[in-house]
Amino acid sequence: MRILCVCLGNICRSPMAQGALERRLAEAGVDAQVDSAGTGAYHIGNPPDPRGLAAASSRGYDNSAQRARQIRSADFVEFDVLLAMDGSNLENLRRACSADSSCEIRLFDPQGRDIPDPYYGGPADYERALDMIEFAADALTTEISEKRLNP
Repeated sequence: MRILCVCLGNICRSPMAQGALERRLAEAGVDAQVDSAGTGAYHIGNPPDPRGLAAASSRGYDNSAQRARQIRSADFVEFDVLLAMDGSNLENLRRACSADSSCEIRLFDPQGRDIPDPYYGGPADYERALDMIEFAADALTTEISEKRLNP
């Protein structure tokens, strides 16, 4: 299974989501590749935001090697599911998706909540976003594991 976590600039939420989901799926024994991208081209080639790196590192995730990239048309074919961090990015993905794509596009949070963008906030905003990401990653891992075990 190939999963793409998507936010706006690919330096805050989606890198944290990639790290959290990768770890949970690996611990659950799910064979999956997780990547991240942004719908915007604001930060292409940049590392994750230092505040996000600090929040992730404090919880044992190392996403320091990640570099921001923008979503590309091939992502709609190469990935099985694209997980948007909020409704705005969800709509951007749906608009960019071609009619012949078979990937699933949905929110990262299975309960349908937006993960707020912490970019204009401080460290506490990154911690809150990561709390929500980890909660959603747990739910996604359960959902993916159950589908995998009970097709």
